[in-house]
Order: sequence, then structure tokens, then C-alpha cells
Amino acid sequence: MPTDPRPGVRASIEGSLFVDANVFLRYLTNDVAEQADRVEALLDRAARGEVHLATSVLVVAEVVWTLGSFYKRPRGAIRDAVLALCHTPGLDVEDADLLVQAAEWHAEKNVDFADAYHVAWARARGLTEVCTFNLKHFRRFEELSAREPS
Repeated sequence: MPTDPRPGVRASIEGSLFVDANVFLRYLTNDVAEQADRVEALLDRAARGEVHLATSVLVVAEVVWTLGSFYKRPRGAIRDAVLALCHTPGLDVEDADLLVQAAEWHAEKNVDFADAYHVAWARARGLTEVCTFNLKHFRRFEELSAREPS
């Protein structure tokens, strides 16, 4: 299959089944056991190659936000959930490498997941400066120069 020049993105995911955040949340939290079991069965089918699944950066961001805000999961547990999703056989996660890096930084540097993703995205494109009013978080990344607009 042709590949997209961006890391973690295939050129075509035709025939894949898009998976929304609520499906992953049921599985990760097991708060509705019957639904969690159905998700586990789907993931097993994907691992066997019977179905191909795909999801987006925004779905993963929604999972991160919901695990932290609603379920009150610690950042380390959220990191582990993102890593599990990004390494699930049969699941194509958009920008998986960047999401893994963002999850690590979210936990290690105590920054918002979105900010950590933005830094990973910028670094992947060779950007070294960021313009933001959120200097506190962005200055935690030595490889970036953060400044306010002027």
C-alpha cells in the first residue's frame, strides 16, 4: 500500500471502519461492561486482520480530555491509554508517532495534551519557534523558542 510522507499516516484507509472516541472510552474504562466486551471483540477481529480500523488525532485528543476531566485519570494512566491505542494491531491512528510523543510529554512535563501535540507536530516539520500567549507551557520544551506576538 502506498504511504503518505507524513509520519504515522497511510495514503489510503479505504475500506477501514472509523472508530469514534466513545468506543475507545467504553473499552478503556469498562464502565459499560457489555459495550466494553463488544469493543474488545472488534479489536480482536482487527488484530486477526478481519477488519481494519482507523481513527483520528481529534478522537485521541477527545479520549485524553475525557479520561482526565470526567474520569479523573492521572496523566500516567492517560499516557498508557494513548500508547495502547497507538500500538493496537489493525488500528490506523493518524499521526500515531506524534500522539505517542505528546502523551509522554503530557505526563512528564505536566503540560496540556494539545500543547504537547502541537510541539510534536512543529518539531516533525522542523519548526523551532512558537508564537503563543501560553509561554509557561511552551517554555518547558528546550527545543523550542516561545514568544508572544509582537
